[in-house]
Amino acid sequence: MAKEMTGFRFYFRNKETWTIKKENIGDLWIKQITTSFGRINGGEFEKINPCEAFKIEIHEEADHVQTDDINLGGLELGMFERALKYQDIEKMVIIFDNGEEDLIYFPYKDKATPGQEGLDNLYQSTKISAEGKLYIVIDPTKTVTDIYSDKF
Repeated sequence: MAKEMTGFRFYFRNKETWTIKKENIGDLWIKQITTSFGRINGGEFEKINPCEAFKIEIHEEADHVQTDDINLGGLELGMFERALKYQDIEKMVIIFDNGEEDLIYFPYKDKATPGQEGLDNLYQSTKISAEGKLYIVIDPTKTVTDIYSDKF
């Protein structure tokens, strides 16, 4: 029996998380996932799955915090507003019905000035449509407006 995706959990650079169920996801595209092996921040060697680009449409029912997520920003703002205010989604796991998870890293380039570490990703752009859906694009060459121009 094949495993089935049940949702995603986004990880923000400040260690907050946001879990989204499959039924709250509309349009989705993950470009070119590869497998690498490496060490992140001096940790153990591990399998790393970076992708080239990512786009997603999230229905407004997902604009809340799951009890499993520790997310003060989401509690204060709502998850959509938090995603708009801070462009800092670093990675996500794909959650499967058998309990397995696949970790995917997004393209990332720090927006901070040289010599300083920031949280925001130059490659992430986010907008909310008039219908109340959240659109996120993490791509080195395209923005949310480039891809979803018909939604705004």
